[in-house]
Amino acid sequence: MAHADLSKSSLSRRDWLMQALGLLSVAAAPSLSFAAETAHIVIVGGGVGGATTAKYLKLFNPSLRVTVIEKNPVYVRPYGSSEVLNQHASMDELNVSYDALRNTYGINFVFDTVTGFAPVARTVNTAGRQKIAYDRLVVSPGIQLLYENYAGYSESVARTAVPSGWIPGDQTALLARQLQGMRRGGTFVIAAPPSPYRCPPGPYERAALMTEWFSKHNPTAKVIIVDPKDSFVTDQTMMLGWNRLYNFNLPTDYVEKMQGQVEVKQHSGTSMLSWVRGKEGGRTLKIDAKNMRIETEAETIKADVINVIPPMRAGQVAMTLGLTDGSGFCPVDRRTFASTLQPNVHVIGDACIADAMPKSGFSANNQAKVVARAIVEELAGRSAPEPLWENTCYALAGKDYGLFVADVFKIVDGKIARINTKQRYLPLNATPAQIKLGARYQQAWLRTFTADCFT
Repeated sequence: MAHADLSKSSLSRRDWLMQALGLLSVAAAPSLSFAAETAHIVIVGGGVGGATTAKYLKLFNPSLRVTVIEKNPVYVRPYGSSEVLNQHASMDELNVSYDALRNTYGINFVFDTVTGFAPVARTVNTAGRQKIAYDRLVVSPGIQLLYENYAGYSESVARTAVPSGWIPGDQTALLARQLQGMRRGGTFVIAAPPSPYRCPPGPYERAALMTEWFSKHNPTAKVIIVDPKDSFVTDQTMMLGWNRLYNFNLPTDYVEKMQGQVEVKQHSGTSMLSWVRGKEGGRTLKIDAKNMRIETEAETIKADVINVIPPMRAGQVAMTLGLTDGSGFCPVDRRTFASTLQPNVHVIGDACIADAMPKSGFSANNQAKVVARAIVEELAGRSAPEPLWENTCYALAGKDYGLFVADVFKIVDGKIARINTKQRYLPLNATPAQIKLGARYQQAWLRTFTADCFT
């Protein structure tokens, strides 16, 4: 993407913030006139949403006091974490420091766990017996995995035998060891989650990357995706990649939808990779960790490595603070992401109900910028502007086979709706050069996105 050659000296502070920091969802940076008394904004959760909110609050108004409460002193990024499994990245490369946010912007960090709050008094309590006062509270708690939704599965089983790794950390490292040490000709099963879930293309990218890795290091291995769904985001472009790279034969209904736009090859024999959809009995019912079996509606599969990505809901702290409804997620005002259940609280990221917006890091980053702007405007006695959001999810069907989904959102009839109706995905007739460039964009995005959130 081309960029104009503009120097900071030729721009006002407001214009420079818009152009150099990529505030695509912000129409114009607010003025910086505030009352003498400085407001204190407390942010619970130091992931993409929380870190971006903290940074942009300080960019919009450096005089604000901003405190982030986060239980972990180092952020482990989930986006790109599947690349640990195929040895394209190390666990250390997932670690992101908070030093730049602290040292460059003067953001205060409290490494502790939130245990409750007093919404009227506007104070947050922590496990370390701290009581922190706030003027506005932003909660970005991410997701929690509902291990117990499958018979025989639990967090203990995930930590020791059948990892999920959807929240990166020790389970990611365990899964990498299991996959890289899997016996010759072994079977790897991925249990995809029901919607809604974090990173819609992610389970299918994970399957593709491991198929590519096995084709070089364990060429008689099998990769099986069992899925409660019949489709997924980027399914046509992802499966076209599988078709070209791994001799995967697309389901007949997909071939019918895609023919006329692109050649879909029909391969003889079987592919290393298979996808069992919900209509074919792909929904997971039970995990037998001792015997390494996974039971679906259609069959019981004996595996060597099982990766379960269970259903999800808002992170535990959102439930502790009374921010969730019966769906397990957090209802919010679409314009400002203010909680509809608690006063003076905003909820962003994977935990919130954002209608058509997916649960992705890019969404959380955009929501954070809109919320930072809304808080600054409201503290100054002005109305928040009409928001506009975007999301781009990059994914890989192979190391050099990149694809994406890109969308723009606005409020329509009280809900967040997608307003781009054409060309959301990499074109099915994309050239080999465009496909390879998509993979390069994905790798560049990992770096630039992290910088936008954390530095």
